[in-house]
Amino acid sequence: MSVGAEPLVRVQAGPIDLAAEIAALESGGAAGALVTFTGTCRDEGGRLEALELEHYPGMAESEIARFAAEAARRWDLLAVAAVHRYGRVAPGETIVFVACASVHRGAAFEAAHFLMDYMKTRAPFWKREHLKDGTVGGWVESKDTDDHAVDRWRHVL
Repeated sequence: MSVGAEPLVRVQAGPIDLAAEIAALESGGAAGALVTFTGTCRDEGGRLEALELEHYPGMAESEIARFAAEAARRWDLLAVAAVHRYGRVAPGETIVFVACASVHRGAAFEAAHFLMDYMKTRAPFWKREHLKDGTVGGWVESKDTDDHAVDRWRHVL
């Protein structure tokens, strides 16, 4: 395994420019695959005004970089990127962007899936709902399905 460059890891308050993020990963023809995942804020049946995302500054970036490095260790990647929002995010806006470039699609797909599963369950982010009726929900609990998803990677490779 080798990554052509250091993984791009960023946590930011503003919108994620997907076209710019993808362009930054172009390999000049070396990659046979660039797999991306974009996670967006759902409207929860029309009741959600915004999702509030908090993070542990410094630690969030460090943990995401650790997961990205682990993906690069496990699969032969040319590039890895992970960008995550914090602050208020409206329905339809991008919350997270993950991309992995590789010579072959299998490595890129697996690495992107792995990285997103680990970010979802292990990166220090918290979220709560701001509803259209003006109420603010409690902090959203993690789901067992997310924990089960990350469990599968303990046995891969």
